[in-house]
Amino acid sequence: MLIYLVLFMRHSGTADLPLHYGKVPAWLYERMSSLGRSIVEVILMDYGHDEVLRRLADPFWFQSFGAVLGMDWHSSGITTAVMGALKRAINPNADTYGLYICGGKGKFSKDTPQELLQLAHKTGLDGDQLVRASKLVAKVDNTAIQDGYQLYLHNFVVAKNGQWAVVQQGMHENDGTARRYHWHSEKVRSFVEEPHVGINGFSQGTILNLTASGAAPNRAGIMTIVNADYSRALMDFKRLIMPSHHDVRASDVDLKRLGAMLYVAHENQPSDFEDLLLLKGMGPRTLQSLALVSEVIHGAPARFEDPARFSFAHGGKDGHPFPVPLDIYDQSIQILQKGIEKSRLGNSDKLKSLHKLHQIVTEAEHNFTPQFDLQQVIEEERRNSWKYNGRTVFGASKVPKKQDQGQQLALF
Repeated sequence: MLIYLVLFMRHSGTADLPLHYGKVPAWLYERMSSLGRSIVEVILMDYGHDEVLRRLADPFWFQSFGAVLGMDWHSSGITTAVMGALKRAINPNADTYGLYICGGKGKFSKDTPQELLQLAHKTGLDGDQLVRASKLVAKVDNTAIQDGYQLYLHNFVVAKNGQWAVVQQGMHENDGTARRYHWHSEKVRSFVEEPHVGINGFSQGTILNLTASGAAPNRAGIMTIVNADYSRALMDFKRLIMPSHHDVRASDVDLKRLGAMLYVAHENQPSDFEDLLLLKGMGPRTLQSLALVSEVIHGAPARFEDPARFSFAHGGKDGHPFPVPLDIYDQSIQILQKGIEKSRLGNSDKLKSLHKLHQIVTEAEHNFTPQFDLQQVIEEERRNSWKYNGRTVFGASKVPKKQDQGQQLALF
């Protein structure tokens, strides 16, 4: 059945991304695994398994999560690197977390059915149903909806209660982009009966649609889709389209939210925050990173509409918006890990303080008017990068010339 329309799918959302190649350096991948595991663990402790799945199934949150971990804020590489790092970090303690990540990129995606059956044997979950779900979501995105993208990554994430999320990505045949597809089991009532509820991607001209309610009433099904209430369909669907430019621009971020966070971290630090964290010597730069990490953990869904903003936590491996500050990154990991350890022992003050930091920044936004130059903020981060052991895939940050070292930016 051929139709000349954008299609409707029961995904949680999609993301269209510029293709990026190359490996993630070991110095970043190790840290991504540690910080990613810690963030997921805090979400599990505070909100539970279903919330972890909902967030993985949100393309905006996922992109923001990857940016906080130091990946390039807009690229397709976030998908493979984040899911690979999470699988490496979560699976060795999967029984403790009650969370299991199967599949992967290329040949590892083909291992998904066997991994799910092994998981089912160990946990008592219905392995046949999980395998069926895994195969069907891949078939829908790769075959039933022929939009020009060929899948090369498939990750199936299962919680101990049997609920699941899927993150999978395809490469376009011609235009040099990737499309990431997000699925969540709570949104899937049927894979073949009326699965269309959200707009998915640009019109590609003639598209083959085999997901109508059956072979016999195909034409009637098309008319149902065409005449559907689009506004209702869009309410439960998220679509992220990332720009091709690599640098972070003012148009890519919510300047009010970013500015309020910078103001709290650098100009108006909470007087009791250091005591709450029980961390001596923590400076404003660490506070800046923690504020964005805390938002990834505690922020409402609407706060992830500008994923580029989260790259101001730990920069990006290619130097955009600035080199990854390894010393700050390590402090973020240590603070989260210490908070998790103490929380297990019944003292949750450190994790509560992170939540409080998020609330302080959110409250500061109400009366904040952005009056700063984003490019100046980025330039200052780059100028100070050497102080924090900044690094990119091209090497370590160098000490700037003496005439540049003393320049300080008055943001507000």
